[in-house]
Amino acid sequence: MTRTVVADLHFAESPRWHENRLWFSDFFGGRVASVLPSGSDLRIEALVPAQPSGLGWLPDGRLLIVSMRDRRILRRETDGTLAVHADLSGHATGQLNDMVVDAFGRAYVGNFGFDLASGDTFAPASLHRVDPDGSVTEVASDLWFPNGSVITAAHVLLVNETFGNRVTAFDLTPSGDLVHRRTWASFGPAPSGDDFTEVLSQVVIAPDGSCLDADGNLWIADAGGNRLLQLTAAGEIGAEISPGTPVFACAIGDGTLFACAAPDFHEQRRAAVREGHIIAISIP
Repeated sequence: MTRTVVADLHFAESPRWHENRLWFSDFFGGRVASVLPSGSDLRIEALVPAQPSGLGWLPDGRLLIVSMRDRRILRRETDGTLAVHADLSGHATGQLNDMVVDAFGRAYVGNFGFDLASGDTFAPASLHRVDPDGSVTEVASDLWFPNGSVITAAHVLLVNETFGNRVTAFDLTPSGDLVHRRTWASFGPAPSGDDFTEVLSQVVIAPDGSCLDADGNLWIADAGGNRLLQLTAAGEIGAEISPGTPVFACAIGDGTLFACAAPDFHEQRRAAVREGHIIAISIP
């Protein structure tokens, strides 16, 4: 059974379950919000004019927000004001995107690698680590649109390569480095060429946002297939949910799978109307 939790959004992304509330970014609405799982008590948590995306929390509870267009990570202070936590404009080759923050406050953030909205030539991107002091380090390269990331209980970082037909895994060292790179799940051959339309036509499954369930399975939103897929610890598809709408990210909380839905991901169309919404799906 599927129900709508929040409606009238431009394009919801980066949902997170935190302190018994669902948090999310509305890309083209320029805001971060949270809501109870019933859909009540909607709160605007931050306004981010340069387009918010990935969310995470420092160990002291302060919120980190990806500001996509100016390629910064913002930090919400205890008084609600926003400060620049890190500036990646000299590091990222495209708009910043999703992010995961580990238990030590180290943020791992991806970027587009190219100007998607302008139809530029496709190019792979790097993954950067932002330490709690705001310093930036490149920790992986040659990723095909690094997107939703999670850190497992075994200290493995999984990153979706949305246009690479795969989920890539790294072991996370105590110092925050990424080692032992390998393909954790493969959905087809790596696309060839650098024309984005051509690359997109070769994508079998486009893993966008993702989350872990209580059993350690990875749920991914297939941005090209209008479905949510559960991947087992072996990287194999264990379950599939087709909610009848395109979905782009997911989170689990209160025994419920939440998914960010919209008719498509095209910026001009999504910015002009409020057709985005967040749905809730009961899962075993």
